[in-house]
Amino acid sequence: MIGYVTVGVSDMEKAKAFYCDLFADRGAKVIIDAGRIAMIGATPKEPMISVCVPYDSNDPQPGNGTMVAFRAESKEEADALYAKAISLGASCEGAPGQRIPDRFYGAYVRDPDGNKMTFYVFG
Repeated sequence: MIGYVTVGVSDMEKAKAFYCDLFADRGAKVIIDAGRIAMIGATPKEPMISVCVPYDSNDPQPGNGTMVAFRAESKEEADALYAKAISLGASCEGAPGQRIPDRFYGAYVRDPDGNKMTFYVFG
């Protein structure tokens, strides 16, 4: 259902490198680069993350309560994505762990611009 999610960034080159490197194992690359906005994913037929310099040219401001969730295939993959994000400059927002017993496992970070994301597994 979701085609893409957009997050505001302050440095396009840094943001493109962060998300392409983070999801390199999933075949992520810049699919569309239109200067102030870029769409990153494996193919345009799958959900993508879009990074952009805000249209109004003001500083990007992460939304309070806004978060992008990336599905992982396993707890191990969620852990690996969390560790990779941290190594690429993200900050911890909640170490990997079981959040809802037997139902939801998540690991939370903020990208270098402060956008919150989680890597999760249901079940």
